[in-house]
Amino acid sequence: MDQESTKLIADAIIIAGKAIGAGFCMGIGAISPGIGEGNIGAHAMDSIARQPELANSITTRMLIADAVAETTGIYALLIAFLILFAL
Repeated sequence: MDQESTKLIADAIIIAGKAIGAGFCMGIGAISPGIGEGNIGAHAMDSIARQPELANSITTRMLIADAVAETTGIYALLIAFLILFAL
């Protein structure tokens, strides 16, 4: 094999590694926010069922907690983009 074909193969391996790394980053990074937001919603519904008069307050706090839990998914997306395009 000549030097040009070796460089093409090396570049293809690098691109494949980036794609696999970004896929793992998003796959693993999306699991935790999904589980966390599900738990937040379930416990908020339990709380509203126990004390319906506090539904507005519980819903507000639930949405804030969901936003905080979602930030880990957004960070994973940012890292996946950095892996794909910046490295």
